[in-house]
Amino acid sequence: MPYPIRVTGSTVVLREFCMQDVDDVLAIIGDDKVTTWLSFDSRDRDQAVAMIEGTLERARQEPRTEFYFGVTKRDDDRVIGFARIGLSGVQAGKLGYAIAAKEWGRGYATDAARALVTYAFKDLGLHRITTAIGPDNIASTAVVQQLGFTREGALRDHVFTNGQWRDSVLFSVLAHEWSW
Repeated sequence: MPYPIRVTGSTVVLREFCMQDVDDVLAIIGDDKVTTWLSFDSRDRDQAVAMIEGTLERARQEPRTEFYFGVTKRDDDRVIGFARIGLSGVQAGKLGYAIAAKEWGRGYATDAARALVTYAFKDLGLHRITTAIGPDNIASTAVVQQLGFTREGALRDHVFTNGQWRDSVLFSVLAHEWSW
């Protein structure tokens, strides 16, 4: 798999991060409105730098076990979100994504997730992709349901975030169920 990778959706482009993305990334992972829904608390600038450095380091590993991309609009290279597939198990991956709060409601998360899942099935040869979503995250649940994921069940006390344990709802999609 050559590095760097670009994955194009209908409204977004998923691309490798670069250090110039720190301010854009901080605007996402430093925003309590966004991180309320994520598996980690809001982060500061040093943590945003460390996140990008770690992502770049893991992108160069062979074999690659994580595909973590910045989400940009097709006509603008600024990062408005991120999307990630972490490989786990046999031909399996875990999907995660987030979009800057000011960009919510425009379909970017749906397009980014659709593009990344298609890439994971087609180019990475995955068989199964899961995602774990907080039970109160109605918008994210709507994204995966719109994409054809199936609800599998609840993971009790799955993540510790915002000072408390939170359940997650597990969704999955299999390669033969995916609409190409």
